Amino acid sequence: MSLPEFRARLTLVASVSPSEDPAKVVGAMRNVLGDDQANSAIRLSSVKLVSDDGKSLARLRDALRDRHVRSASRRQLLLKTSGRSASLMLNRQAAAAGTIAICGSPEESPLGPIYLTIESEKLQAAIDWLTAYEG
Repeated sequence: MSLPEFRARLTLVASVSPSEDPAKVVGAMRNVLGDDQANSAIRLSSVKLVSDDGKSLARLRDALRDRHVRSASRRQLLLKTSGRSASLMLNRQAAAAGTIAICGSPEESPLGPIYLTIESEKLQAAIDWLTAYEG
């Protein structure tokens, strides 16, 4: 697994309904990042996970490659870019099962999506690296 040559911060945010266990939502989010050391914040109706670890970015890249969703991810990231950040919506049930599924709208994830934000001074390089095809 190659690590990027730039720094990026990954932030995951998800709502938590009264019937859900916040720890399970955090577990689904940790499945995306693969970072047990990521900072988490659990609030009454939402959870947030933040990682600055390059290994988390590499894990996301590998997941996008393995699921064959690099092109869709690239389109969504480029559409949802603002300044130094870009975002994606991920299906929560897929994340709980340890896989990545991109959502085009919040309705595609019945319990609500996990919102992924990537922040970097070199955002275009981050998007290119995440969604690159290796020949």
